[in-house]
Amino acid sequence: MGDLTENTGKDPHQSGPTALRILVGAQLRRMRESQGITREAAGYAIRSSHSKISRIELGRSTFKARDVADLLSLYGVVEEAERSALLILAERANAVGWWHEYRDAVPDWFDTYLGLEQDAALIRAYAVQFVPGLLQTEDYARAVLGRIHEDSPDNVEPRVALRMRRQRILTPPTSHRLWLVMDESVLHRKVGDAAVMRGQLAHLAELAEQPHITIQLLPLDYGGNVGGVGPITILRFAEAEVKDVVYLEQIASAQYLTKQSDVDPYQQLMNELGLHARPATDTPAILREIMASL
Repeated sequence: MGDLTENTGKDPHQSGPTALRILVGAQLRRMRESQGITREAAGYAIRSSHSKISRIELGRSTFKARDVADLLSLYGVVEEAERSALLILAERANAVGWWHEYRDAVPDWFDTYLGLEQDAALIRAYAVQFVPGLLQTEDYARAVLGRIHEDSPDNVEPRVALRMRRQRILTPPTSHRLWLVMDESVLHRKVGDAAVMRGQLAHLAELAEQPHITIQLLPLDYGGNVGGVGPITILRFAEAEVKDVVYLEQIASAQYLTKQSDVDPYQQLMNELGLHARPATDTPAILREIMASL
């Protein structure tokens, strides 16, 4: 059958639980298909349904050790070393993420994103309204979240803490890379008072100097067709088995696009925006100029 290291080119022990779920699910799918077994038959073998098998194979479900063991037997995997390796990875894939400490501040639809963000090797983003959470200062985050949760101020501080904790993935040394294209209007949109904005712009200027962070600004006079497009995040992973995910956040929900036909238009849009945005080398000077005008 081969192991996950051979299939992905990366040691799976370096992967986070979200990526591991996808990797283990993909391995189980390959095993099932190589034996010509239907999802219905596999579901019956674990006392469940074909939809449960689909969720397992897509990495959208945690694993029960008994289910994985039964599926391995059904798929003819009898070698103890191979069974043990996959069962250990399945157990690791069930690990609870650090963000569960903030579970009261994490909507159900955002939980999946936090796992993907932790595991992504490259995060590409397009920002049109606010500085993205990964790059916000604490004061800027508090002002943004205060607007969104003004009817429930007690919810603001746990969300600020969560946002600050997320940012650790960009603290050197890190294997994570961020490539942001931000509409220049974001830098002129007042969030908090002048001191908050100056602090945020200074923080962006400092981050823009980091080799693993690329920040490009889309000019105010850009005439391309991005009307109606909100913030976009595309997550890319080191493991070849884990395909790109497009994350589109709405007011009280989010979309996760994984089908290549759905992902392609957003990748093309991000490429186009990167071509028309100002070079990343110009960003610190632009930020300093805006800071001087505040």
